[in-house]
Amino acid sequence: MTPLEKLKVMKMPFAELKGVEFVEAEKDRVVARMTVRPDLCTLHHTIHGGALMALADSVGAAATVINLPDDAKGTTTLESKTNFIGGAKEGTTVIATATPVHRGRRTQVWTTRLETEDGKLVAIVTQTQLILV
Repeated sequence: MTPLEKLKVMKMPFAELKGVEFVEAEKDRVVARMTVRPDLCTLHHTIHGGALMALADSVGAAATVINLPDDAKGTTTLESKTNFIGGAKEGTTVIATATPVHRGRRTQVWTTRLETEDGKLVAIVTQTQLILV
């Protein structure tokens, strides 16, 4: 099973609720997209920062899952930091691309770039995932 196939069959209820769709997955890069719906927005039909953070968290966690050692039981987020750069309007699709910073025995660190489909940077998230054994 490819990493992308693994992510597509893996049950991630909160990611599904947000409408996250995984479109690419390799050990060194995971890409997902999410359409900015009205229920994900704040004032002026702009995506809520929490929705962006949640998207990045789902993608970073998924990237960790496909990089887990065989004896691991799962992963959980230890820390997450978000730099908001710009907004994304309702109807826009946000693309989240996670790449590794560190993949150790007990933790993994991922950086996720959140951009609109036309390449406008919306946020950068760095998160640390704990490997559960």
